[in-house]
Amino acid sequence: MVTRRNFSSEFKAKVVLELLREEETLSQIAARHKIHHTVLQNWKRTVTDGLSGLFADPRRKSVEEIEKETTINDLYKQVGLLSMQLEWLKKKCGVDLSLHERRALVDWENKDFPLSWQAWLLGLNRTGLYYVPAPLSKEELLLRRWIDEIHTGQPCYGSRRMQVVLSQAGLTVSRKRIQRLMRDMGILAIYPGPKLSGGSESPKFPYLLRGVAIDHPNHTWGTDITYVRLKGGFMYLTVFLDWYSRYVVSWAFSDSLSADFVVEALEEAFKIARPGIINSDQGTQYTSNFYIERIRDESGSIAISMDGRGRCMDNIFTERFWRSYKQEEVYLKEYESPREARRSTAEYIKHYNFDRPHQSLNYRTPWDVYSGGKAGKVTIK
Repeated sequence: MVTRRNFSSEFKAKVVLELLREEETLSQIAARHKIHHTVLQNWKRTVTDGLSGLFADPRRKSVEEIEKETTINDLYKQVGLLSMQLEWLKKKCGVDLSLHERRALVDWENKDFPLSWQAWLLGLNRTGLYYVPAPLSKEELLLRRWIDEIHTGQPCYGSRRMQVVLSQAGLTVSRKRIQRLMRDMGILAIYPGPKLSGGSESPKFPYLLRGVAIDHPNHTWGTDITYVRLKGGFMYLTVFLDWYSRYVVSWAFSDSLSADFVVEALEEAFKIARPGIINSDQGTQYTSNFYIERIRDESGSIAISMDGRGRCMDNIFTERFWRSYKQEEVYLKEYESPREARRSTAEYIKHYNFDRPHQSLNYRTPWDVYSGGKAGKVTIK
């Protein structure tokens, strides 16, 4: 029988500080402390969400707020066990959640809801919740590096061709393992696939940009996610890119493929401007209700566009940015920690936006064009 571990507030604070320092990856810290990475993510979210409350004056609570809190507490006492389960499920689970998103909803600190109940309500295997992933081996990191570089140079290569290239380089690896690594890295070969009928799916949106002339900044933003290798692990990077000027409007790093960091980058982008269209692929981060509702909450006039499956040209400008970023930044360096990757990437994006001449912009910088300069209009075929 698995004994549930209890952690002191001092220990949690110490671990969260380690996460915020970003001297090690999430998986490395989780393995060292033998704590599931989802628990660590929840601790970190609790700290970051509650920082503003440290500066609030508790004496400024109004009578209405006190009465409201008392009423809420009384109501919770009157709710039965079944009602609590259904209400929790309604708030937490939603619909069409991926396995990773459902695991992220597990509340490890809530003693009123045992993990067995939560696992049952979320459709998870309870024993799997206690699994702590081990740090990646050197062999695994090497394979991920090769796959990342091959995909950047030849995005049309699937697992079969990837296996051939790796074999020619002296790396013997099964096709199933390559497929698993590609899934973990968020890599999908670009090729037209069959159009299969299905049951209930996440919302998909049509591609709106074929034949459309993009002739001014903030007409269209493109967004995507890429895998970024570290010396002892990996991270994921997302950007929102203005297609007319190639200006990187915002970006964010994450150690998982959840929708949270995509919405985080979206929030930062909305502080700068609002586009007419936002284009993405059909990944679960972009079909999640969290992402779609955030766009709709910002403005009903922002149209959502999604690439056709296997069509690399539908998101060509974002793909070109990834190629430049990988070849000019990532492949030239060995990031020791997430913090170093974040700092170095910030420096590269600043250089890309403000200093790097762009051939298709008549050798002007993206910022020159984004801030008012003229460039030739872009038409997606």
